[in-house]
Amino acid sequence: MVKKLPKTDVVIVGVGWGGGIIASELTKQGLNVVGLEKGQERETEDYYMAHDELRYAIRYELMSDLSKETLTFRGNEKMRALPMRQYGSFLLGDGVGGAGVHWNGQTFRFLPYDFEIRTRTIERYGKDKIPADMTIQDWGITYDEIEPYYDKFEKMAGISGEENPLGGKRSNKYPTKPMLHSPQMKMFKQATESLNYHPYTIPSANLSENYTNPDGISRAACQYCAFCERFGCEYGAKADPVVTVIPIAKNTGKFDLRTHSWVRRVLHKDGKATGVLYTDVTTGEEIEQPADMVVLTSYVFNNVKLLLNSEIGRPYNPSTGRGVIGKNYAYQIIKGSATGFFEDKKFNNFAGAGSLGMVIDDFNGDNFDHSDVNFLHGGYLSLTQTGKRPIQSNPIPADSPTWGKEFKQNSMKYINKTLSIGAMGASLPFKQHYLDLDPMYKDAFGDPLIRMTYDFKDQDRELAKFTATKAKEILKEMGADRIDAMEELGPYEINTYQTTHNTGGVIMGGDPETSAVNNYSQMWDMDNLFVVGASSFPHNSGYNPTDTVGALAYRAAEGIVKYSKNGGQLA
Repeated sequence: MVKKLPKTDVVIVGVGWGGGIIASELTKQGLNVVGLEKGQERETEDYYMAHDELRYAIRYELMSDLSKETLTFRGNEKMRALPMRQYGSFLLGDGVGGAGVHWNGQTFRFLPYDFEIRTRTIERYGKDKIPADMTIQDWGITYDEIEPYYDKFEKMAGISGEENPLGGKRSNKYPTKPMLHSPQMKMFKQATESLNYHPYTIPSANLSENYTNPDGISRAACQYCAFCERFGCEYGAKADPVVTVIPIAKNTGKFDLRTHSWVRRVLHKDGKATGVLYTDVTTGEEIEQPADMVVLTSYVFNNVKLLLNSEIGRPYNPSTGRGVIGKNYAYQIIKGSATGFFEDKKFNNFAGAGSLGMVIDDFNGDNFDHSDVNFLHGGYLSLTQTGKRPIQSNPIPADSPTWGKEFKQNSMKYINKTLSIGAMGASLPFKQHYLDLDPMYKDAFGDPLIRMTYDFKDQDRELAKFTATKAKEILKEMGADRIDAMEELGPYEINTYQTTHNTGGVIMGGDPETSAVNNYSQMWDMDNLFVVGASSFPHNSGYNPTDTVGALAYRAAEGIVKYSKNGGQLA
């Protein structure tokens, strides 16, 4: 029998960056909020003495258990989708804080071009520049409109950085100074300036100095220990929800955080969300939590899965191009990179921080003329020093043997004599790329898994080759004796790690026919249901997504407060 609890003002599904920001902002305005998280609670103390590469980076201590919930994957509709049974291409976080605990901290703003990508592309190049099956669309919000929310997120998180010379205008400087520059970063800066590019320090959620944010949360500066990605930060120097927004929500006395709570359905009646149904995984008890407003703030795949299993919104149909739930799945194109080998130089590559590095945006967005290239958008090129840990780092020339005496010799020779230029390329949506429910495979509770249909397109292959060429150019200018770079981008592989930057499926826009939510992340089809996170991105930019997730969460929080007072559609 389902246990029914007293109604609350707001119930939040997933307590990561989106959920933490929503909880903080709403409770400060006096609303009662229940936060449901399927994983465990975490605190900074959990990471004391936790520099264990095997436990966290190889065995995925902070990630979801794929035996209980995963997704299925296929490259196209003619293939049979199969479950992802081990981690590879991306990592799905688990527990309070979500991916905000194990991220690197690279905190870029999207470009003004991103938010009006279709309009600006047509204005500059004409409609014929857009492939027939590419489904790019404007976001229903402009950079100028979202800029104040970027500023709010960056002040809360204490982002350390300097102005992007090719980015959108800022209302304020970053709240803390840029990270320190290592010798490798100085080499990149000198080389890219000599090539007439515009380098700047990567904006970082790893604090460059001690900082107290507008909410009164004080955190210590980064120690450059290089255990950021896949790890929690024992210093609290890396901004994550556990050390920033969640404590604020708790201190109001209006936030009820419930862990081990697996949400299975959004309940609704007569066009309104009425609450959620969840299972307490410690007891197996089914519980109904009624609420005046429901906010989905879980990861991309789970937001889509909940809507589809709850029969909310119009599922996307790739044959007709109609429907919106599951539409415009996108990923990230990072294969266009290169590695340089230096015979007479040695670097301390083991040191660093998750967001330590230099970057150029000369080939990102529409910052260069695309008339003579066979792709749209672009990506940044960066040299990052995130820390080369011994198990996962073994840089050797591409033509080296992968075992034996020469393999060992090259491993020892080049361990601290290589530098890589990485590319973070935009992923643009296509009609054939989408998320839906798998007709065969189910999770631990018998609910259908999400099925991902995705593969690289000519757009991605051309972009990757282009950025690889530019990466080689920079490494040559830096004095590399040998350079290995990507030659051709093969099919997408779900078993090889790339990024955890999945986007789309519940996209935003200005038209209910082509989008699922408005620019307050409010569902067009159900006005007291908000869906917040990277699932609302109509495409993925040539950047890490977290700054935009945070900005949209602050805007959504503002919208939810307005809705609580007046009701109705906000945009």
